[in-house]
Amino acid sequence: MTATDPALTALAQGWCALSLLHSRIEAHIEKALQAHHDLSVREYSLLDVLSRQHSGPGGHLQMRQVAEAVLLSQSATTRLVTRLEDRGLLTRYLCDTDRRGIYTDVTATGQALLAQARPSNDSALREALDAAAENPELAPLVRTVEELRSPATRPA
Repeated sequence: MTATDPALTALAQGWCALSLLHSRIEAHIEKALQAHHDLSVREYSLLDVLSRQHSGPGGHLQMRQVAEAVLLSQSATTRLVTRLEDRGLLTRYLCDTDRRGIYTDVTATGQALLAQARPSNDSALREALDAAAENPELAPLVRTVEELRSPATRPA
């Protein structure tokens, strides 16, 4: 394969389109969350991931797992957790079975903010996807994203 190989060019174009779609969606959601809830996309994502924890076996995520879920390094995740903890949206505590483990939970204030922000996030996502669907280069990717929904949330 050479640098001008049509397969590589098509692959690069596909990657650029996917990157563009992601950037547009994230920027649109970021604007909505900041304007209405004083949250960044990363903060919203962290609250969302942590709100899905449960008290059963394997229900609490370790910081490494949280970092993977929100696509940040462990140090960036720790800084983000600290900022949200300072705002009263999260709390940290030691794991009962492993004193080296630290868990993070969403506070009642954090849950309330997340509940208020979720419709804004969902609406901004829908708006961004609808706008992207108007672009012939992005429309196939939008269709693919929409097909990825779980069967329970797909229209009958």
